[in-house]
Amino acid sequence: MKIATRFWVSLIFSLPMLAEMILKPLFGWMLPGGEWTMLALTTVVMLISARPFLQSAWASFKKHHSNMDTLVAIGTATAYFYSIYAMISGQPVFFESATFVTTFVLLGQVFEERMRNNASNAVEKLVNLQAKDAEVLRDGKYVKLPLSEIQVGDVIRVKPGQKIAVDGTIADGTSTIDESMVTGESMPVTKQAGDSVIGSTINNTGTFTFEASKVGEDTMLAQIVEMVKKAQNSHAPIQNLTDKISDIFVPIVLILAIVTFLVWYVFIGATVANALIFAVSVVVIACPCALGLATPTALMVGTGRGAKMGILIKNGEVLEEVNDVKTVVFDKTGTITVGKPEVTDVIGDTDQVLSLAAALEESSEHPLATAIMNEAADKAITAEAATNFEAIRGEGVKATVAGKSVMVGNDKLIGRVSMTKELETKAHQLQNEAKTVVYVAADDQIIGLIAIQDTPKETSKAAIAELKAKGLETVMLTGDNERVAKAIADQVGIDKVIADVLPGDKADHVKQLQADGKVAFVGDGINDAPALSTADVGIAMGSGTDIAIESGGIVLVKNDLRDVAKALELSRKTFNRIKLNLFWAFIYNVLGIPVAAGIFYFIGMTLSPELAGLAMAFSSLSVVTSSVLLNKAKIGTKTIA
Repeated sequence: MKIATRFWVSLIFSLPMLAEMILKPLFGWMLPGGEWTMLALTTVVMLISARPFLQSAWASFKKHHSNMDTLVAIGTATAYFYSIYAMISGQPVFFESATFVTTFVLLGQVFEERMRNNASNAVEKLVNLQAKDAEVLRDGKYVKLPLSEIQVGDVIRVKPGQKIAVDGTIADGTSTIDESMVTGESMPVTKQAGDSVIGSTINNTGTFTFEASKVGEDTMLAQIVEMVKKAQNSHAPIQNLTDKISDIFVPIVLILAIVTFLVWYVFIGATVANALIFAVSVVVIACPCALGLATPTALMVGTGRGAKMGILIKNGEVLEEVNDVKTVVFDKTGTITVGKPEVTDVIGDTDQVLSLAAALEESSEHPLATAIMNEAADKAITAEAATNFEAIRGEGVKATVAGKSVMVGNDKLIGRVSMTKELETKAHQLQNEAKTVVYVAADDQIIGLIAIQDTPKETSKAAIAELKAKGLETVMLTGDNERVAKAIADQVGIDKVIADVLPGDKADHVKQLQADGKVAFVGDGINDAPALSTADVGIAMGSGTDIAIESGGIVLVKNDLRDVAKALELSRKTFNRIKLNLFWAFIYNVLGIPVAAGIFYFIGMTLSPELAGLAMAFSSLSVVTSSVLLNKAKIGTKTIA
């Protein structure tokens, strides 16, 4: 039965007893049937509304554990069964305590459920963004098909104002696209042939066709929804401490309740009914519901807000790790830089150098290889076939082209071949200009240089400055030449550069940095995956490879480096809110128990079981409210030039 239904049943059957409590002192009005009517009303509440508490408590008891429901079950059951005994023996009853405690506990849970549903609206809104159908090219004609029938490779037409059905690449046409619902970026993005599009975003101005590359559960929106769901259902490690405390706390409370009863009945001489009221109040006020809500509600709100900002936090563990991060390490290509390197200079015989380089780089997917192939294509240079292909780890590639032994790679090749002083000087000059130099050798002699430049993103400098303003050390970890790496680092303000790193060694360098404190690593490539997994916090760019996104604990959907600081700040504020919630939950119990036990009775301060139940409900509500206020916390409001 739903919590809301149980609450309404409890409320309706409690109201007659509430009416008697108010009207009896004023007008002497009593319920028809007196205590027998109260017994009937309370029995309905116990069987329908309080029953799940009793079942949960019994299930935990059989496993030799106790939980939050244990205290509610014991409190209500004690009040109910004692009142039956008291009614038979002619003593005062307090059936209303059992019904009111149940009502107030359920009232708190109704509010909690409503606030938790509101907190998870980010996921529901994302799901509702999906297009329902699309115009798909079938048998030479565009026909409208439901989303479930779209396949990878289908050509889809999108008109102005329509939603893009799935992820893909534009084949023909240009347009501006509103991607704010997925990336959080308010400005429309101009797209043309060759650019990628995201499913569920909205086409603004032009008509275009695109080829579907990801459908169903593989689309970015589906992956975002799945990540957010997993994060909201995950546990931060601090939750384990909470669970252990709850397990110990409940038996302690029961012991305190027994001691309270004995002190009032044996030593102070109170009646059994009064002593029992104090004991039941202790049990009810101490119910650590707020303690159990402290972590999951904050986690749900924090991850939900992150999703709206284009920051996907995968689990609660990330939040805790972020809190102590001292160093942020960045990959260079595609992370700090645009990731689309272009050839700027060719030193030597242009046709020969590009022809030989293109012959060896034809099968490579490395961004530098792509830049060389593009330059050769632009100059209409045809590459000859390469044979005896061999990769030289960390240096480059080697093959035979037109009977010549050709090598293409970085400056580590220099130890294998000879180079003129003139080319060496030119190479250093290009590297000092933040250009990556590719060396081309034929028959053990370097015959030319290809300079390639990948410029920093417009946001990189501001992003690094913001992290440094927060007291974090910034490091660039790259396989590029040290001169090039330092030139880029100087442009964006990076503190430390670790260059000439082999692809498989990035994780080892991250481990070395971890000796001085926790490390966050930001990357996007396949070779970044080990470092993303090794770092205390892995932050993957949303435009990166699938394996990089899988390895990261945080994913930046917008590919904006400034979101690194926002992600760290949001994670820290979420974790700090968890700690604040736990603090107030503990303080509430510490302060509430002495009052409920009657320690301040002699100055007129007491707490009946029903008021204890109301206070406990509002305690839980205050924790949920505290978590929801995370939506109002300022994140990344400072702009640093």
